[in-house]
Amino acid sequence: MSETLWRDVDSYFDEVLVAEDEALVAARDNSRAAGLPDIAVAPNQGKLLHLLARTVKARRILEVGTLGGYSTIWMARALPQDGELITLEHNPHHAEVARANFARAGLASKIQVIVGPAIEALPSLSGPFDLSFIDADKRSNPDYFRWALKLSRRGSLIVIDNVVRGGRVLDGASSDPDVQGIRRCYEALAAEPRVVATAIQTVGIKGHDGLAIALVVG
Repeated sequence: MSETLWRDVDSYFDEVLVAEDEALVAARDNSRAAGLPDIAVAPNQGKLLHLLARTVKARRILEVGTLGGYSTIWMARALPQDGELITLEHNPHHAEVARANFARAGLASKIQVIVGPAIEALPSLSGPFDLSFIDADKRSNPDYFRWALKLSRRGSLIVIDNVVRGGRVLDGASSDPDVQGIRRCYEALAAEPRVVATAIQTVGIKGHDGLAIALVVG
């Protein structure tokens, strides 16, 4: 099976089931035009995050890694009128682009962008969050997971993106700090009795990657 086929299937899903609106398309286009890396979640993955947020009836959402805010918009749209999403972004330029995208989508009042290293911002936050989405530097995933867990409640979901890396996660001897960060995060998930977790591989317009999903049970 080829990557071209994966992309075509994703395009079919998006056409039939996802149907991005003008604000979502603009968020992607504006991010590219502003020079941000083209690494946002795929449209069908954005809708998955939206569905997960609705499934847990999320009122508060934490996102680690904003980029241009594409995934943020998907999740924020699942919140009730008085809901809140806090998103952490290291790069000030990315945060500026994201804020403009949120305003265009009519979501600025629900979304708080905190600029700076996430590992420094996380201790200042108050939980609980009903859904946490981790999509930042992969080498820090174990720390982000531990903070997300600390800021969760029983019944919260924690979703971690890009956990396959084209299969490179299998290489325990890898010198890539992101691969090692992902592997350490898997070890932390497996050893943590307060969560029940799994991971799934994905293929599509983002290539071969995957998600880890943990349910907080204690």
